[in-house]
Amino acid sequence: MRKSITTVLAGTLLATGVLAGCASKTDTSKDTANPAEGQKVTLNVWGMGEEAKSLPKIAEKFMQENSNITINVQALPWDTAHDKLLTAVASKKGPDVIQMGTTWIPEFASAKALMDLKPELSKYPEFSEANFYPGAIATTKQGDAVVGIPWYIDTRVLYYRTDLLKEVGYNEAPKTWEELSEVASKLAARGNGNYGMSIDTKEQSLAFMFARQNGSKLLDGNKPLFNQPEFVGAVEYLNSFFKNGSAPKDLGMDIVPAFQKGLTPMFISGPWMIKLINDQAPDLKGKWATAVLPKKLNNISSLGGSDLSVFQYTQHKDEALKFIAYMSKPETQLEWLKLTNTLPATKKAWEDPALTSDPNYKVIGQQMNASEPMPLVKPFEEIAQNFLKSFENIYRANNNVQTELDAFNKKAESILNK
Repeated sequence: MRKSITTVLAGTLLATGVLAGCASKTDTSKDTANPAEGQKVTLNVWGMGEEAKSLPKIAEKFMQENSNITINVQALPWDTAHDKLLTAVASKKGPDVIQMGTTWIPEFASAKALMDLKPELSKYPEFSEANFYPGAIATTKQGDAVVGIPWYIDTRVLYYRTDLLKEVGYNEAPKTWEELSEVASKLAARGNGNYGMSIDTKEQSLAFMFARQNGSKLLDGNKPLFNQPEFVGAVEYLNSFFKNGSAPKDLGMDIVPAFQKGLTPMFISGPWMIKLINDQAPDLKGKWATAVLPKKLNNISSLGGSDLSVFQYTQHKDEALKFIAYMSKPETQLEWLKLTNTLPATKKAWEDPALTSDPNYKVIGQQMNASEPMPLVKPFEEIAQNFLKSFENIYRANNNVQTELDAFNKKAESILNK
């Protein structure tokens, strides 16, 4: 089980008598000190996942323009990064710049591990809120503090087989919930083991995304709204695809080959699937497309990605901010796109032909105008994991939706208020 920040910090409190994030004035002045102008500085940057292995290439260009700053990149696997960050917070010794998955921001911000950048924003035009999509900006805020700058983003869109939809009478993607159900039913009616669409039952954000489309606020402060009609209706809608046979419960096949064979001609996923389909199913060229999500009251999608934050205890604040400002330039983000296929957070970068000339990326840019992060509260990931268990009881065991969501809502309430 993943260690919580409370557990690690409590251990530190017993050992040292000082809780991380509660440094003395002497500690604070030392930690935020910066070297004299022109002095050589080594900036430690922690990046996560495979894409972080490309960071040294970007850092090399930054160092050419800033000869007094050396960038030392450490690429951490996502599955070990969380605990390594906890250790850094507890010891007050860690990186200068940290890549933060947007869902981690509440936890580490509440522990005062991330520097409040609000006093510094006006010094860097690259940090202007107008540069970024509103949903991306929302991920960087905790209370009155700004604890990060958007780096890259992702959202969820509809992938569909244009050729197979035409065969059942649709020349374009479904635009409403009703049309999505109708198209899926007609595609499933082909028989021979074919379905209408795939619903990823391990995707944490899917039901919450549909609930927002149905008018749910998800949370009212510390009060969960998961047994209210808006949320219940969204779950019943998703479950209807399983009940009428439009979606498989267990296909036993990865999504790309299933899409390629036409077994599941529609699915909802993120931008990384564009490259996977092009690489793994080149024969589908001209036979598939993406579309913004179908609409109920709205078509809000989930917003994910990563932010760049400054570690609270850095001694190189100015250099850290200079590096993040460099990473926030549209031209840098476009270079990052070429290296990693991760999408830029700056709106200006989305005007580049590399994105506007590709119809699939253009759709993702459109969906970004209706994308929001999951609720930015520390325990939301635990809540989402509990929902997946409840949803399995619904679609697989045919449990009553309202009864199951009453129990889930009670569990969520205890998580939020513990």
